[in-house]
Amino acid sequence: MNQQHSDCILTIDMGTGAVRIFAFDLNGAVIGSMKGSYPTFHREPDYSEQDPEQVFITVLYVLKNLLNERIHPGGHKVIAICFSGAMHSVLPVDKKGIPLGNAITWSDNRGKREAQALKGTASGKAIYDATGTPIHPMSPLIKISWMKHHDKERFDHTARFLSLKSYIIQQLTGEHIIDYSLASATGLFNIHTFTWEQAALDHAGIGAGKLPDLVPVFYSKPRLRREYQTSLGLAPDTKIIAGASDGALATLGAGVWGEGKATITIEQSGAVRVVGNKVLKDQQQRFFNYVLTENYYVSGGPTNNGGVIFEWFAKEFGAFRKAFDLDDSMDQLILEASRIPAGSDGMLFLPYLLGERAPIWNANARGVYFGLNMQHSRQHFIRATIEGILYEIYSIGKTLEEHRAIHTLSINGSFTAYPFWAQMISDIFDKPVQVKDNSDSIGLGAFLLTATEMGIYKSLEEAARVVDIPTMYRPDKNDHEVYMRYYKVFERLSSKLLEDFEEIAGLQG
Repeated sequence: MNQQHSDCILTIDMGTGAVRIFAFDLNGAVIGSMKGSYPTFHREPDYSEQDPEQVFITVLYVLKNLLNERIHPGGHKVIAICFSGAMHSVLPVDKKGIPLGNAITWSDNRGKREAQALKGTASGKAIYDATGTPIHPMSPLIKISWMKHHDKERFDHTARFLSLKSYIIQQLTGEHIIDYSLASATGLFNIHTFTWEQAALDHAGIGAGKLPDLVPVFYSKPRLRREYQTSLGLAPDTKIIAGASDGALATLGAGVWGEGKATITIEQSGAVRVVGNKVLKDQQQRFFNYVLTENYYVSGGPTNNGGVIFEWFAKEFGAFRKAFDLDDSMDQLILEASRIPAGSDGMLFLPYLLGERAPIWNANARGVYFGLNMQHSRQHFIRATIEGILYEIYSIGKTLEEHRAIHTLSINGSFTAYPFWAQMISDIFDKPVQVKDNSDSIGLGAFLLTATEMGIYKSLEEAARVVDIPTMYRPDKNDHEVYMRYYKVFERLSSKLLEDFEEIAGLQG
């Protein structure tokens, strides 16, 4: 790779709560990075929305700061920008591309009745088999169906239904595109034919013209609008790479490829994923099968209730020694939790504060602390909360192992950076766990995809092999046995409380 040192690649990841932008040299070393946050609004129960203009302004602000502070002064030339985005968002826009209200995010549950009505039908099964996306309120298929029935004026005035990532690319380049990877998480895309699925379109009440144009993940034809070339100081020939979904790129950036390996991501939400060249067929529709390229699928299960639950606990019950410093509060909580033995002395936590996706796929699921007695302290609540989040992650991995052998885990995401969490994952799964030091797997995955498009690597498989993951955690067998005894109760509770979840959701209106 005898490239000029001045050349660099930018990766822009629009996650659930923040945009993260990395600059890599052509050897994959990080030159610089910056992050900017934006809120999610919950104006009604089950609603989760974001302001698309606020997201776009944040992307521009962070991008310009990184360029002005690190890239241009360092003499680096940006030769390509690759995009990643959170899955399942829906943003209706008019004929001029102007948003018609807020974007609906993955965690929005307003369409749960529409999902329940479709899931048990022959049509629902056929759509799942074709699209690889479970029938659930998370999917744009259900979100658009809800809009058709409950927000008809906005539905009728919509020229296109975009993802937030598609909207940002449209703002920067003028093109309405969505890559195969992100499209495969909509419930509207046929993962076998790589076209929009007509049965799903019919159910949503739209035609293919209401959606962005489908492109491969390596698509690089768009160029920045002239005004952004000028304001950002970027050359007219800067490549804009369509990129992929955050989940697909996190898996690639973790070096997970082929048999025996799986990756766990814990950010706001979480997921367990494997990569293969075949779709995993599950009669109970518990898995997603998303596209990375035409030859490879990322299969697994997502949870709504990842780090966002620990953040909720920290905000509500943490001791803020430093004003508004959530990270410091979480650090202190983890320190307290470490003083309690595995199993939290019999306290269990069902973490379903946002309903749940895999493996129970129940939008009405609720959070539960169970097994409390007079001996339990605040520290027990902290540890039980973390254990509950990771029991849920384990339940996805356990289900996935019915279809694929998993011998090692590669973990990524801001919450897996805590050694306490990483060791606990190893103990619960009873598997060695690898953690890549000081790197963002999504950003690295986007770099590897871009480098493959440029010919630095011959294939994504070759690119995945260069990922070096030096840190290893080994399971504690005694703690694993303790966790498994309590996990059996956790699993039974999640099933036994099904009717109660439905009733309490009904009582809430």
